Amino acid sequence: MINIGTWNELKVIRSKDFGIYLGEEDAKTADTVLLPRKQVPEGVVAGDRMTVFIYRDSEDRLIATTTTPKIEMGRLAKLRVKNVTKIGAFMDWGLEKDILLPFKEQTAKVEEGREYLVRMYADKSGRLCVSMRIYGHLEPVSGYKDGDTFTGTVYDFKSDMGAFVAIDDKMSGLIHKSELFKRVMVGDVVTGRIVKVREDGKADLSLRDAAYKQMDEDAEMVYDIIKSYRGVLPFTDKADAETIRREFGLSKNAFKRAVGRLYKEKRIIITEDEIRLSEKEE
Repeated sequence: MINIGTWNELKVIRSKDFGIYLGEEDAKTADTVLLPRKQVPEGVVAGDRMTVFIYRDSEDRLIATTTTPKIEMGRLAKLRVKNVTKIGAFMDWGLEKDILLPFKEQTAKVEEGREYLVRMYADKSGRLCVSMRIYGHLEPVSGYKDGDTFTGTVYDFKSDMGAFVAIDDKMSGLIHKSELFKRVMVGDVVTGRIVKVREDGKADLSLRDAAYKQMDEDAEMVYDIIKSYRGVLPFTDKADAETIRREFGLSKNAFKRAVGRLYKEKRIIITEDEIRLSEKEE
């Protein structure tokens, strides 16, 4: 049986001017597939065996190629959107005919020119397509421990949960909404910290360092923003969490830690309703 979307080792059955037909041992005409002449290596004759990738051409016929595609059946890969049409987005996968990402298989609206992590599947008609719905196809986290740094790709976002990330583009992680202090989009490559590797093989993630490591960086950022307010911030660390998140991209606790560091260093003065730079800092 010739398998679509993967590599097949097949026998050269016969040769034509336009290419060679490949199939399994003693294959009938219906069980053969064409390898176009421009891809046939020199010296190949009937009876030889070749390894080729099988897909469908622009006329939806099975065809063979010796070109290595960017994705195969059962694998995940990042592909770039070539164009968006009424039926979905077409992505570059390294072969002549672009591959379809149907609208129903998109976890977010995709943009031309951006890359997204997808998996390959065959639809009900046997046509090869790709999907951004990869949650159930990710591996358990391995090779990482709590506190390690990771890099991964955001493949889904749910407002009530957070950003779903494929660590190393293959393992399952989540940046909980409580850890999101800046906007992330599906398709973004992010780097952060493994908060916890859970017993179910998934990991809780953060885009920020542990609090004690992050405090110095946050303090300098808060200082610079107060300076941009001409040295006077019109609220204190008692402000509501949303105001702090909007102005600084920090949680209220992180903001308090940063303000505390600046106050301890005598770089700021805290009054009833504002924070101002100390005289030596103005």
